[in-house]
Amino acid sequence: MTPETSPPSTYLQSLNRGLHAAMAADERVHFAGEDVLDPYGGAFKVSAGLSTRFPERVHTTPISEGMITGLASGMALRGLKPVVEIMFGDFLTLTFDQIMNHAVKFGTMYGTEIAVPMVIRTPMGGRRGYGPTHSQSIEKHFFGIPGLKVISPSHVHGVGDLLGTAIANETQPVLFIEYKSLYPLPLFNGNELLSVEATSADPYATRIVRNFETGEPDAVLIGYGGVAPLMLEVAEKLAEEEISVSIVLPAVISPLDIAPIAKEVARARRALVVEEGMQGFDWGAEVAARLHETLFGKLDRPVRRLASKPQIIPTSKDGETATLISADDIEAAVYEELA
Repeated sequence: MTPETSPPSTYLQSLNRGLHAAMAADERVHFAGEDVLDPYGGAFKVSAGLSTRFPERVHTTPISEGMITGLASGMALRGLKPVVEIMFGDFLTLTFDQIMNHAVKFGTMYGTEIAVPMVIRTPMGGRRGYGPTHSQSIEKHFFGIPGLKVISPSHVHGVGDLLGTAIANETQPVLFIEYKSLYPLPLFNGNELLSVEATSADPYATRIVRNFETGEPDAVLIGYGGVAPLMLEVAEKLAEEEISVSIVLPAVISPLDIAPIAKEVARARRALVVEEGMQGFDWGAEVAARLHETLFGKLDRPVRRLASKPQIIPTSKDGETATLISADDIEAAVYEELA
């Protein structure tokens, strides 16, 4: 089987399949990044096999994230569809000027609509013991930028197809966040305790996971990316206690479509927003504000926000665990909300 037709079993394999399929479908798709050539195939092997199969369209680059992102902007302006890999999400800080002051503005600043179809992929988050500068979740610094779509799918999404859709169809820059903790996990489509529903047929569609069959949820958990496995773990435990919860997992996290989230929260009248990023000026604050605007007077309690502690992430396993949001934190918060 070729990479794009073999059934993916993990989040990482699905991404790899999506990249192979996108490059096979359109010769305008180019791939660039540090150490992406075979046999290495990138730090996390998401790009494995690409340079062997498409040697003229896979480009290894110097260690310069700003240059990589600027290169992608130029390629996009010339009619290509570049996909670039930033080796660790922490290094997005070095791309900020190219994204904020250049890539997202090209589409309108010249007085006419110009396509800038570029996808910036990067692994994000902790739980791997990589220390303070390789374990952060800094995507909140890119929320709300006009013209930039930020996507962070969970393992409940068809992540390879979603990435392929972004490469093929988006005409403006996309920041594609892949949580490292998801890479080895199998894609999840439900089990005997949890059912999965897509809010539409769109690959970008919000996914809703429920631990009950009938009735209304006692609470709604909202999150994206790397916190999805934690929330699924909690939902399974709560099912055994006959506590019903829904988990709402949007793939596109900025700009935010509050409608599918609000629809589910309205059923429970109480919600908790969970993210791996640090507390303060975070995604959860925006979700909570939008829910209160949309469901004013219809909630039993204020929306609760859960996030990692606002401190540097230690290298030690115990220190990292104590800093990052955990399944136990989420479970305890649900019980507090229902008390």
